[in-house]
Amino acid sequence: MACRTSELVLKCRDLEVLARFWCEVLDFIVLDREEGVYIKIGPREGFGGPQPTIFLIRNDEAKSGHVRLHIDVNPTDRDQDAELGRLLAAGAKLVDIGQPADASWHVLAAPEGNEFCLLKRRLDPL
Repeated sequence: MACRTSELVLKCRDLEVLARFWCEVLDFIVLDREEGVYIKIGPREGFGGPQPTIFLIRNDEAKSGHVRLHIDVNPTDRDQDAELGRLLAAGAKLVDIGQPADASWHVLAAPEGNEFCLLKRRLDPL
């Protein structure tokens, strides 16, 4: 038997901003919170389903350099261009980390600067 990813932990300075952003991006909801300490977000069915939850932990240190782990997301109900527009409207910013000009993916940064990629391939909704 193998392990399964159940939860991603992200340190951040502004819990509310990051919770709103990732809830919008992933269509998640707030599952739990301790004011000023953490916010746990995830799919409506909660912890333990096919998608991992995200545990946002308050950390006042500024981001420095590239993170060693980043999230890739795939559009499920629209094409990549339409999804890129939605993510930019939600607060993401396009960033250049040296990806090729003709890359099939877009590199973006969440409101606190953590990079993530929008892939071209589409997945079926869960």
